[in-house]
Amino acid sequence: MTVMLPGDTNVVNELHDTDVDKIDGDAATSSVVLFDFDGVLIHGDAFYLFIRERYLRSLWRPLLALLCTPLLLLQLPFSRRLPVRMLVRIALLGLGEKRYQAMAGGFAATLARRPRQFSRDGLHALRRHQAGGDRVIVVTGCEQVLVNGILQQLGLTNLEVLASQLRPGWFGMRPLRHNVGRRKVQLLAQHGLTAWQMAYSDSLHDVPMLKPAKEVVLVNGTPKLCKKVEKALGRTITRVEWF
Repeated sequence: MTVMLPGDTNVVNELHDTDVDKIDGDAATSSVVLFDFDGVLIHGDAFYLFIRERYLRSLWRPLLALLCTPLLLLQLPFSRRLPVRMLVRIALLGLGEKRYQAMAGGFAATLARRPRQFSRDGLHALRRHQAGGDRVIVVTGCEQVLVNGILQQLGLTNLEVLASQLRPGWFGMRPLRHNVGRRKVQLLAQHGLTAWQMAYSDSLHDVPMLKPAKEVVLVNGTPKLCKKVEKALGRTITRVEWF
């Protein structure tokens, strides 16, 4: 699975007919706006909801997870990520790449039909930026195929999506890259971006992504979280309540 950077199929042809100086000028003046996904555009964690559904629809997966409880408990004092990765791998056991893509696509369609699952205000803000000509990028810890499917189901097109990725393994799909914290900044740098106009987030973990932004918007953050983010950034931020 590769990072999806969607665009108009006619762009290449159009570039041949466009003055190079004009392109450089437009690129310099256009605004780059980053959106986190979980907690900003969707209420909750989309990949967690997918994994939970896998457990709810299976008899043997919860039993296997229960059998692994002693190992999970041993790992917990050293790292919270290790037990989580194991539970994810159990949920994905037996799923090849094509099967996973089909399952994630079906769940994306189901999720998009759930009332109140998504932030109305967040989706409106994203569409306003698109309508204003901004370059909008969704930078998320959610898995690539799943988040792409959800955005497509919501009718959100012409978006760049930088997300976590899975890879095929012997027994099913397994985590390849978890796009959180500093990894978001690293992935943006790989795409030639080191600074951006605005960044929307709901998490303290996104501070590395928020620092290069000229304007930071904290979504549905508590006053305590807002103070922590401002302290980490060394400046004031905008706080919004989205429903």
